[in-house]
Amino acid sequence: MAAGKTIEVTDDTFESEVLASEIPVLVDYWAPWCGPCRMAAPVLEKIAGEYEGRLKVCKMNVDDNREVASGYRIMSIPTMHLFKNGELVDQVTGVTPNFESDLKRGARGAKQIITRES
Repeated sequence: MAAGKTIEVTDDTFESEVLASEIPVLVDYWAPWCGPCRMAAPVLEKIAGEYEGRLKVCKMNVDDNREVASGYRIMSIPTMHLFKNGELVDQVTGVTPNFESDLKRGARGAKQIITRES
């Protein structure tokens, strides 16, 4: 499966790209100096490709965008938030052995929410 394209979001674009999105959004809060964040990046690219058109995968550098990160009380990175209809519906913190399956389970859950609401 080809890697997908993640979208960089900022404090200024978070509302339009994430909260106003018509499809679920996975937001990765990260920083360039964070080793586990760099380990998570290829997995997030893969998920972006697998769920293209059904899930938007965004990345937010917490060093450059402190307003949103502090508003959601991001204390550890990497932290991933899953949003549906502008609401936070799931969270994964850290990179574990089950990291990819945990993210996919959240994405599938968001898809089921969409299916039930249609």
